[in-house]
Amino acid sequence: MTPRRCIALVLMAIAGLGSITACGDDGGGGGTEDAASQPPAATSTSSATTTSGRASARNDAPSSMEEWEDLWKEERADIVERIQDESWGKAADGRTITGPEGFTIDLSKCPTGWSDTEGTTDTDIKIGFTLPQSGPAAEGGGIGYAQEALFAHYNAEKVFTDHGKTRNVTMILRDDGYDAARTIPLVDELIDSEKVFAIETAGSPSLLRTYDKLNQRCIPQVMPSSGHPALGDPVNHPWTTSSSMSYATEAVMWGAFLEKRLDEFGGKAKVVSLRINSDFGASYNSAFEAYLASSEHRDDIEYKSVTFEPTAATVKDEMTTLAAEHADMFIAMTTGASCTQLLNEAANNGMKQETKYRFLASACKAVTPVTKLGDDPDGWWTVGGGVKDATIAAYDSDPFIVAARGWAEQAGREVTASFNLGYYYGWNIAQALQIAGQLDGGVTRSNLILALRSIDMTNPMLLGGLRVGMNGNADAYVLEGSDISRWSTADQTWVQDSVVALDGQTPNCAWDLATSRCR
Repeated sequence: MTPRRCIALVLMAIAGLGSITACGDDGGGGGTEDAASQPPAATSTSSATTTSGRASARNDAPSSMEEWEDLWKEERADIVERIQDESWGKAADGRTITGPEGFTIDLSKCPTGWSDTEGTTDTDIKIGFTLPQSGPAAEGGGIGYAQEALFAHYNAEKVFTDHGKTRNVTMILRDDGYDAARTIPLVDELIDSEKVFAIETAGSPSLLRTYDKLNQRCIPQVMPSSGHPALGDPVNHPWTTSSSMSYATEAVMWGAFLEKRLDEFGGKAKVVSLRINSDFGASYNSAFEAYLASSEHRDDIEYKSVTFEPTAATVKDEMTTLAAEHADMFIAMTTGASCTQLLNEAANNGMKQETKYRFLASACKAVTPVTKLGDDPDGWWTVGGGVKDATIAAYDSDPFIVAARGWAEQAGREVTASFNLGYYYGWNIAQALQIAGQLDGGVTRSNLILALRSIDMTNPMLLGGLRVGMNGNADAYVLEGSDISRWSTADQTWVQDSVVALDGQTPNCAWDLATSRCR
């Protein structure tokens, strides 16, 4: 059985459609364990967690920042101990880096003059980030602003220590307008002129046009803002880490959700999607098509997709076309301003009333200010990526959210939807830098990557039952799980139907640009 089909079976089992025992060890081993929880003021009708080789996620979340920090200190110590016990890291001759499950980087292939500590001084660590701060995807700029606020807090706490040195993290943000053609020269500027220690990028198109260069230059590309399957490639792109749940896994969860409910439509259903015409949209679409092709219900589900250009000012015509299909399920495979536009169009063209299940992609949830859109988002569903929403009242008593809101206020920023991902990504990087500082050699590019490839921790921005973790070449996806939730305008919260964890179940992916599929 292929790993991809194993994921389908696991998710179908969670949806009540089959048994996961058929997977055996193909998807990474492991059994099942209940471990779902929900935020204040939310409800959950079902829950399931599948874990594989990682410590169980916590349900008894700490009740204060002091308790959180104590937990993270213990988790970092466990990771450092594992790395040291296994003698992973840079070899004595400086030619290789080793890590979990055969993870290896050949440093002899790095360019002449490459430095493991470039971008650092005795007092500073520079991280460059290209992301949209203007244009249709400008809301995504909050990811960078949130990280600035988070690092300002940690800088003040003096947590980035390294064998007697204490450093501050400096973020250098560059606006690429969600245009990969603009990303490329900005990345060149950051690595050649600013000489940054590490790079972040935002969006799948930008990722796929920069990760070859950054890996050839041996520069960490950490937590790129994308769930593209190509991020799960530790062999060919060891310097590029994943950051979110894979879009391929999200697409499988859409399919499993629908199959569970086919009887509601007499055993046959029509699905339509609106997708952005980019590598990002293509990854969603190809994964969903692959799931349907392998489903025993493939003859019972009709699927049609319509594209729009990333630069389009509106999606009115495309949404009108899709409304005329009178579908049973709609999926938004997009991000940025188009998410808000399609919610409005669906409310006006009858789709909201006629199409029973309407899904926003996790990338839409991450940037869409649903609390400010009135009734338009009411009743919409999402496979939301498992990240808490700092903009809603449901988390007013969450100690990390309360603190994070304060950091944004101190930075003179308003917390918006994209701040959620910014805090989630930034926290991962902050923990990895603290781990690296405890390893032989201290804060180096090698140790940063090793820390991330070995991470196994409780990220405070994730819902209960989910955690972050990578395991070298065996498991390249740092997050494998999500909530399945529905927006309630009356309650102003995402109401959880379930939380699904699939640690170790998403197969790695060497992406083929020509076919838009994993090889």
